[in-house]
Amino acid sequence: MSRSSLLFWIGSTLFLVATLVMTQVIGNEYPFFAFYVILQFIVLAVAWSILGGYAGYVNFGTSAFFGVGVYTAVFLFKAFGAPLAAQIAAAAAVGAFLGLALGLLTLRMQGIFFSIATIALTIIIETSVTNWRFVGGASGIQMQRPPVMAPFNSYVQMLFFVQAVLVVLAVAISRYIQGSWIGRGLQALRDDELAAECTGVPTLRLKVLACVISGSLMCAAGAPAAMYLQYADPSSAFSLNYSISALAMSLIGGTAHWAGPVIGAILLGVTQQLLTVTISSEVNVLVLGVMLVLFVVAAPEGIIGLIRRVRRHRAGGDA
Repeated sequence: MSRSSLLFWIGSTLFLVATLVMTQVIGNEYPFFAFYVILQFIVLAVAWSILGGYAGYVNFGTSAFFGVGVYTAVFLFKAFGAPLAAQIAAAAAVGAFLGLALGLLTLRMQGIFFSIATIALTIIIETSVTNWRFVGGASGIQMQRPPVMAPFNSYVQMLFFVQAVLVVLAVAISRYIQGSWIGRGLQALRDDELAAECTGVPTLRLKVLACVISGSLMCAAGAPAAMYLQYADPSSAFSLNYSISALAMSLIGGTAHWAGPVIGAILLGVTQQLLTVTISSEVNVLVLGVMLVLFVVAAPEGIIGLIRRVRRHRAGGDA
């Protein structure tokens, strides 16, 4: 194991230990409600970046995968009383299948045509769920949380820790992809897909694989959301805000490195939570749009690219 990998896993372990300790020493429920949302967006941003960042295929279907994860959990809990772990695992499997289907059907398209296809996917699935009475239909469905498991004192604390585990899993997968032949192949097709095909890169296979992994993580992130809110309805579960936020967080942080979406999600997630408490939740979209425009104009490679540019400038000045 390399030194960087060792440091990553040590840091991840300390992160999980810290989140577990928080659930034991903090009595106020609000921090867990707020931090859960931030952790959820980290998973979504990292998952989006696997296809949208590494491969360069802009995906507006994040809300479709997130909503499918929500309603997979709702269906399993209502039909079988499935535990949270089974809900997340099933949502990840459904997301992988949906990603495979989406990839095979749409990834031969490029540019704006692929993006439009992912928006259409969201509309189709949301319409289907809206007319599915078993899971509440258009009026939504109330969810009754089961008894919490030890060592947690409340269900929200448990969901917070579960989402932290998903963050570590998503970042570990993204980090592995970036350093493997998969990441190098995705980067090659992002730079010039035709040239990559001519040099023997299996572009379609790599794009489908990226879509499968990305979709699986997005659905897994959505699975705990129904129990988090104790309610699910199609308009909220399939909200376009998830797609916009995941895209903006990845672009602002930087899509060329696995840490970029994490930084962007933390920055925007914390900002949105502060604005919700101090001003209004309606201001979030405005701030998101302004920050996205600023970074696209001033730092198109995101915060990670900006840091690299400063380092190169300093290195050149020292020389």
